[in-house]
Amino acid sequence: MKAILCTHFGTPDELELVEIPQPAAGPGEAVVRVKAAALNFFDTLIIAGKYHNKPAFPFSPAAEFAGIVESVGAGVTEIVPGDCVIGCTGWGAARQNIAVAARQLVKLPAKLDFERAAGLTVTYATALHALRQRADLKPGETLAVLGASGGTGLAAVEIGKIMGARVIACASSDEKLAFARSHGADETVNYASEDLRSALKRLGGERGIDVVYDPVGGRYAEPAVRSLAWEGRYLVIGFAAGEIPKLPLNLVLLKSCDIRGVLWGAWAMREPQAQRALMSDIVRWWAEGKLSAHVHAVYPLAEIAKALKAIADRNVMGKIVLRP
Repeated sequence: MKAILCTHFGTPDELELVEIPQPAAGPGEAVVRVKAAALNFFDTLIIAGKYHNKPAFPFSPAAEFAGIVESVGAGVTEIVPGDCVIGCTGWGAARQNIAVAARQLVKLPAKLDFERAAGLTVTYATALHALRQRADLKPGETLAVLGASGGTGLAAVEIGKIMGARVIACASSDEKLAFARSHGADETVNYASEDLRSALKRLGGERGIDVVYDPVGGRYAEPAVRSLAWEGRYLVIGFAAGEIPKLPLNLVLLKSCDIRGVLWGAWAMREPQAQRALMSDIVRWWAEGKLSAHVHAVYPLAEIAKALKAIADRNVMGKIVLRP
């Protein structure tokens, strides 16, 4: 079968498309024929050795996928060959077939396409875990989403609306903001042309912003924290800007606010039952048409370098998907 392999830390152009043996399902495992694999920003980091997870070489990038179960190992009863499933393994999905623990798979409803399904897990589970478990977002609260047109930002916009929040989408171009508004954002801020602190102060009013969802970091973090309401919550999702910010803690004191880290993958491993409940809600909302799972573009495996560069250049609205 064909697979993309990272044999050493480097650039997207150094990834290799190779033939490797077909996997076999061990005890508790299933082999899935990958119909679509979704890429995320952290894939650009993991192949460069700049991510907190560093897989053993060789490995395939792409953390999440959708496909059809081909075989199951001993002890697997919850899924059978022919089932349509989605899964998330952290890395390894940029290939035609993958062996994965059956407990990591979620069955798909019928007639839902694989390319959009492939991108459901990482961004939507991160957003829902962040807003539900970490922020305790309540109906009527104001949620500001930075990087609102990217995969995880768009997920936060859509889930914030489902949870009853007033959503302010923040991004770096009017085109991206129009995209976020078309997916439910109530207000928008172009932080490339407008001061983020001033804009959030204007839109937050006397109270301020209840929750900030920040996958960007860098120079936008401090003005976002300064915009928080009393007992507001600032969610640390990631650092797409490339710089890990250093925040003055007197802001936390004066606002009695919280800085809350969100590491969904680690939480999901520690709380598998809660994670399955999370995914049940996400798949149901998708089936009901409440989540877009928007796909920006689809690439063949051989063009993974082009796909990763598009993500790194911040040209993507929604998700990038590989089609093995």
